[in-house]
Amino acid sequence: MNLLDLSGKTALVTGASQGLGAAIARTLAALGAQVVGWDRSLPAEGDAAPAGIRLEQVDLTDGQALAHAAAALLARGAGIDILVNNAGIQGLTATIEHQDDETWARVIDVNLTTVFRMCRIFAPHMQQRCGGRIINIASVAGLRGVAGAVAYSASKGGVLALSQALAKELVASGVTVNCVAPGLADTPLQQQMDTAYIERIASRIPMGRLCQPGEVAATVAWIASPACSYTTGAVFDVSGGRLGA
Repeated sequence: MNLLDLSGKTALVTGASQGLGAAIARTLAALGAQVVGWDRSLPAEGDAAPAGIRLEQVDLTDGQALAHAAAALLARGAGIDILVNNAGIQGLTATIEHQDDETWARVIDVNLTTVFRMCRIFAPHMQQRCGGRIINIASVAGLRGVAGAVAYSASKGGVLALSQALAKELVASGVTVNCVAPGLADTPLQQQMDTAYIERIASRIPMGRLCQPGEVAATVAWIASPACSYTTGAVFDVSGGRLGA
């Protein structure tokens, strides 16, 4: 029996057009899942999604648009078995006196409030189906806090707390809720960071290199699979030893 087989499962991945989200979508599809990817922006015309992945343009920060997209998805008869809340932004990498209300609110909205909205929509759906996997992509920054990234750290800490609370709410329903906490990853998100910030964080990774998207995707795939049947409310560290350093 292949405990990593996701055949017959439908997964919804946010932030799926690039970076960690794209790697997660590809990995789940390779294991047999039908994958729906939501993102605010889609790849350039001609860059077709791999087989088994349907990309849709959805602005998760627009509550009305999100509700409409979710209703349309469920109306197609697509029962969601796996929900991966991955969409996120870095925000300004600067000390707190340089952070304004607008920057703070934007990071919290994208990184935390959208996770809340997605869970509010799809958790009851999974409960009715008596099972499912909710996997939220947090960050080692949410566990330790990172100087120069107060909004990002706070937002990811919120994702961790939300996930652990929701895991307790859903534990009797057969729905599990877990988090993955990557360290600094080799993704386009680095374009939102200043070079000195990247160098400072990278220098503290004990393994001496950045996290690769496929490493996060492999962890997500295992959590989504039948192999991970007795774990909920957990945080999976994919930080290259940074969490313990």
